[in-house]
Amino acid sequence: MQYRTDKHGDALSILGYGCMRFSRKGAGIDIDKTEQELLAAFRAGVNYFDTAYIYPGSEAALGEILERNGLRDRVRIATKLPQYLIKNRASLDRYFEEELARLRTDRVDYYLMHHLTDIAQWEHLKNVGILDWIAEKKASGQIRNIGFSYHGNTANFLKILADYDWDFCQIQYNYLDETSQAGVDGLKAAAARGIPVVIMEPLRGGKLVGKLPEEAKRLIAGDERGWSPAEWGLRWLWDQPEVTVVLSGMNSLEMVEENARTAADATAGCLTDRDRQLLERVKGIIRSREKVGCTGCRYCMPCPQGVDIPGIFSAWNTMSTESSFSGRTQYMQAVALTAKPAFASQCIQCGKCEKHCPQGIPIREKLKEADKALLPFPYKIGVSIFRRIMLRKPTR
Repeated sequence: MQYRTDKHGDALSILGYGCMRFSRKGAGIDIDKTEQELLAAFRAGVNYFDTAYIYPGSEAALGEILERNGLRDRVRIATKLPQYLIKNRASLDRYFEEELARLRTDRVDYYLMHHLTDIAQWEHLKNVGILDWIAEKKASGQIRNIGFSYHGNTANFLKILADYDWDFCQIQYNYLDETSQAGVDGLKAAAARGIPVVIMEPLRGGKLVGKLPEEAKRLIAGDERGWSPAEWGLRWLWDQPEVTVVLSGMNSLEMVEENARTAADATAGCLTDRDRQLLERVKGIIRSREKVGCTGCRYCMPCPQGVDIPGIFSAWNTMSTESSFSGRTQYMQAVALTAKPAFASQCIQCGKCEKHCPQGIPIREKLKEADKALLPFPYKIGVSIFRRIMLRKPTR
């Protein structure tokens, strides 16, 4: 196992265990199977385990397994504050104490503000007293490192990053999402500040493995490296020195063994130019199935009316390369829940964006098509409801 250091010099395994996808049995988690997989990961050198308040049964299962095997002091636990449920100062303690009880511990090594999509959500937390609360918890030792997980656009990520002295952050990032969400710009900005970056969705929930187009699978299978699609995706991340930990939602011993084997020799700079060219070809195959040829270069931005053109096109493309649900989920996270509306319907047809698009995309026309696909009438209602909930005014 290779290790990289956090902000304070502690060694973290480059492969982290994502606990959202623990195997289930009946209505709950399959504890026996999960325990075997988690222990196999630990024996392979994994010392970073990531869970969250809203992952059903995950915190409790992790706490039970670590306690039963005497591993609590030998690993690092990361879990998350459900910021979208926080209404006042008292609720901060209520949720945190519940998490400690589930995890059977007196401290959290890495604590994140969960699922930020806009700086407005961080401002809401500040208004209910999060800064003093964090200071108190860090002073008492109940929280060792404070961070945030992120699913919005690059601009809001950079604002949140610059607004507080974070110990770490967590972003969705993979070779297909290089320019969406926080993206490579966000990754490098965090690294420039000395902030470790934890990666989630390194394989798009498995979509860069089993659900690759057949042509891409054949290309990978025929390469002399002999690497699996999962290995290519993970090595692409570990090739970048700015990446600290890559989370994998491992729910089989075979997956644990393969990922740990890859993590044993994956170092920054491990890919050759030829390797990167192969992945570019894989990306090209995937992109050929997209609705619009947007590369996420952002030359069309900023839009005078605030339309998030790259974000909308990225979500629309996800609908065609993955599923309608995945695309609309991405749209909700990165576009629909920003404090300032960024909808395609705000376009006034000025055409400024098209003058700067290197791809020559008829942006105005494509925005109309994307809006129709992403926001059918029932979803328009849902977006309105979600915006009222997620972007509500704080109460003390």
